[in-house]
Amino acid sequence: MEGSFGLLLNIVITIYLVIDSRKHGKSPVLWGILGFFFGAIALGIYLIKTDRKVIGWIITIISIIGYIALLLVIILGVALIMGGGFS
Repeated sequence: MEGSFGLLLNIVITIYLVIDSRKHGKSPVLWGILGFFFGAIALGIYLIKTDRKVIGWIITIISIIGYIALLLVIILGVALIMGGGFS
């Protein structure tokens, strides 16, 4: 379920970037690919590049914090499964 939500979110971001990049004279193919693979980070960078800096920076920073938190949870989970723990 969570994986399908992430995929759906990336598809929505991709569609938005392809449509909006044409309006701003940017490459829709490039931004579509970036949006599909990098999701919200690509959206944030795109918004920064198209002079919507405040919302762009907010999205980029929140996305990076989210990815770091996810990475820490995965590392903690692997450490607990391997029996290392933090005792």
